[in-house]
Amino acid sequence: MDDDLDTLLDALHREGIEHDATKPDRFDRLRNVEPDTARLLAVLVRATRARAILELGTSNGYSTLWLADAARATGGRVTSVDIDPDRSRLAAANLDRAGLESLVGLTVDDAARVLADSPAEAWDLIFLDAERPAYPDYWPDLVRTLRPGGLLVVDNVISHADQVRDFRAVVAADPRVTEALAPTGAGALLVAREPAPAR
Repeated sequence: MDDDLDTLLDALHREGIEHDATKPDRFDRLRNVEPDTARLLAVLVRATRARAILELGTSNGYSTLWLADAARATGGRVTSVDIDPDRSRLAAANLDRAGLESLVGLTVDDAARVLADSPAEAWDLIFLDAERPAYPDYWPDLVRTLRPGGLLVVDNVISHADQVRDFRAVVAADPRVTEALAPTGAGALLVAREPAPAR
């Protein structure tokens, strides 16, 4: 990561904290990931050599910038989805400031619809940071669209443990995946789809 991008990410993180402190309604907040979680995401993209990356929950593009910078290293591309067109426009401006716009396709849509429309095994890595009560309904398409050996990262599993309890139970019961909790930031659940059997 170059110094200019590092400086921009620091500024966006500070702006996000200051913005959210003035918004009593959570839906008005940017709700960016913690820097430690963003850094973990970037490492995971590089470690898995992920090229087809899906982000569900763009917000202002803070995490998108981390993913895009990592995708640049793997020759990959990020598709980032948010239901709010204003947030998507803000993310587009931040990607342009960072010079990463060519590595990201921004989509204004519902996460469930994007997942349902994605081909089987389409994604190498999925980052899920959306409306948590919907996650159990997303699960069939999350695991269907994740390639064998691919990785799903879910944010806020410690900070909002009660809201993801049902989802975590669904994941834990599915023999197609293996999961582990990384206690960084607000808590990141790492879910790996089992690789295809060796021939």
